[in-house]
Amino acid sequence: MIEKSGSNRILKSSFNFKMKELDIAKFGGTSVGNFKAMLSSYKVSISNKATKLVVISACSGVTNILVELASGACNSVKVDELISKLRDIHYEIIAGLGGEQELKDHIEEHLIEIRKLAQEASMERSDDLTDRIVSHGELMSSYLFAALFNHFGTKAIWFDIRRVMRTDSAFGCAVPLVEVIGSLCKEHLQPLLEGDAIVISQGFIASNSEGQTTTLGRGGSDYSAALLGEACNATSISIWTDVPGVYTTDPRIVPHAKAIPELTYLEAAEMATFGAKILHPSTLVPAVRRDIPVYVGSSREPEKGGTWVRTKTESHPAFRAVALRKNQSLIVLSSPKMVGASGFLAKVFEVFAQYKRSVDLVSTSEVSIAITLDAGTNTSGINQAIPDQMLADLRCFCHVKVESGLSLVAVIGNQMSDIPGLTTEALSAIRDYSVKMICYGASSHNLCFLLKAEDAPDALVKIHKHLLED
Repeated sequence: MIEKSGSNRILKSSFNFKMKELDIAKFGGTSVGNFKAMLSSYKVSISNKATKLVVISACSGVTNILVELASGACNSVKVDELISKLRDIHYEIIAGLGGEQELKDHIEEHLIEIRKLAQEASMERSDDLTDRIVSHGELMSSYLFAALFNHFGTKAIWFDIRRVMRTDSAFGCAVPLVEVIGSLCKEHLQPLLEGDAIVISQGFIASNSEGQTTTLGRGGSDYSAALLGEACNATSISIWTDVPGVYTTDPRIVPHAKAIPELTYLEAAEMATFGAKILHPSTLVPAVRRDIPVYVGSSREPEKGGTWVRTKTESHPAFRAVALRKNQSLIVLSSPKMVGASGFLAKVFEVFAQYKRSVDLVSTSEVSIAITLDAGTNTSGINQAIPDQMLADLRCFCHVKVESGLSLVAVIGNQMSDIPGLTTEALSAIRDYSVKMICYGASSHNLCFLLKAEDAPDALVKIHKHLLED
């Protein structure tokens, strides 16, 4: 337990502070999941004097509960059960703060509103209603986190990020309006950062021009931190999770995965795009635009160090990491009319664009095209199934075959196409598995294999052992 005092014990830190430095710290759900986790995150925050803005996620497990309440499928008994779970999660934190009644009253106000919105969802579910419901997770956790700072003598201000985080109205996965965010931050947030208090705010949530609550999609808290870093001219962005940095692959699947001390933006972006869970795929875009270094570390064990993501690194290994992305679908489009024809691909992509489905990997032959799509879930927890009407539109001019239950294994490295024999090494590691698709050549930084979902974890282990251990 920390003694309540105006002078905080400063932990040893790898950061050097200058007057004009600004670090934006983001803490994920497990880092604020209970009182003990929040306390660790508090210590991390105050150990770096440059940290003036803290962005946090909802407490671990809360977003899933809120998504279930927003589904419209809960009867009154189930609603009561889920509301009770939300109360228990947040009351446990309040108990650590001395059980202050004001904090309980604040949480109860949120729970009353959540119950009312859940009743609306039971009559008619919608993405905008879902965003309103799930936003309460970040609003509650950030309020309690700010209270924890003040409880232990560190002056903190709670700030509603929806005042500055402006997006379009694509509820569930809204697109940030970067220029507007920059202008609003300069007006409303920058003056607070120049004061003597730490600003505590929310990731993931935002608002449109009409003041309606929107969200940036699952994992959007990282993106929020990076957008704020860009808008506020931050000198660093710190992403605090439950693991000490980025690993060569998922250590839960491969026990011999190794921590990576440094990554380039490009390497980290490739890893995030192809399934690495540590960073949200969009996080690095604002950081790259401003050339802001990103640090990834463990709020539980900050002393173990972490990973720096920068423009340049000292090491440039041929093989840096292996990533796994689940829930992939393969669409094979074939037609004799492709032979010698022009405009066929344009016609195909026009259909995908009409239904706002992003194409991942593409491979072509004389009479067919193979395309992969990500079939993950959106903020609402709804599986992004391929629209039947989109398939119908494609069948108007070609034969369509769809295969699901697949996973993508990606090898990430540097200039792989320039080194003889490297692709042979990767292929030899998965010689025992049937490969649905191989994608290589568009980038010298990745080599992708599409496999059956049940084969992918074993293939990941073998590729990692062959390329990164042996």
